Amino acid sequence: MPTSQPDASRSFEDRVTPDDLLHTSTGTEVSPEDLVLATGRDITPRNLEWARRKLEAEGPAALEKLLP
Repeated sequence: MPTSQPDASRSFEDRVTPDDLLHTSTGTEVSPEDLVLATGRDITPRNLEWARRKLEAEGPAALEKLLP
């Protein structure tokens, strides 16, 4: 049974994911719920308040900082 492995004959550029595909921005506004879920936390009033403050301070970049 074949396994999925990168083709060693392909160039580095062919195997690298383009930068525009790595960004998490969807073109929509980031909500406090999005931020809480990205941290793996439960959506609770306390976590939502933390997310609101973080979004006010950092804007949508707050989500970019959390996700790889």
